[in-house]
Amino acid sequence: MKYCSSCGTQVQEGLAFCPNCGSPMNQPQNVEQPQNVEQPQNVEQPQVNVNENNNQQYNQNAYAGGQPNYQNNQNMGGRPVIKNRSIGVAILLSIVTCGIYGIIWFISMVNDVNALCNDEHSNQSGGVVFLLTIVTCGIYGIVWFYQAGKRMATAGQKYGVQISDNSTVYLILAIFALMIVDYCLVQADLNKFSVQ
Repeated sequence: MKYCSSCGTQVQEGLAFCPNCGSPMNQPQNVEQPQNVEQPQNVEQPQVNVNENNNQQYNQNAYAGGQPNYQNNQNMGGRPVIKNRSIGVAILLSIVTCGIYGIIWFISMVNDVNALCNDEHSNQSGGVVFLLTIVTCGIYGIVWFYQAGKRMATAGQKYGVQISDNSTVYLILAIFALMIVDYCLVQADLNKFSVQ
């Protein structure tokens, strides 16, 4: 049986670190437990911090061999976390990748709108909406943009974010094959919901 040389805790065979204090277990295997070692009462548990860009970071000093606790993916009154995307960078990447990033952007937008609205239309993922848009020669995409305008206006009222109903604008732009402008307008509205 192994014991931690730092805190005296009994450690299972094969573990590289003590689950109690996080000290490395690179000592000989059959070491007797130290006799007069106090057991620590308060060991700091791993923490997950969310920085200003809403990325999860782990407190490495508190890591003690266990699994980190993830924070809930909702904040600010139950509002889902929406990623703030740079519209200029997204357009540039769409051009550079010959439209491939535009597909990824569209799928991410659909998923963000679904997470934000959480209504009867939220059961279709971005991939499904994209495939339906291709199969219907773009008609489903036109309908989706119109519905997205209505849905985001409703979500704006729900979460207290100033969003106007742009569904008619989205519809007209989509009919005249200006969906990239729709992408930009929808993303601008989604960015209003993102955590700053």
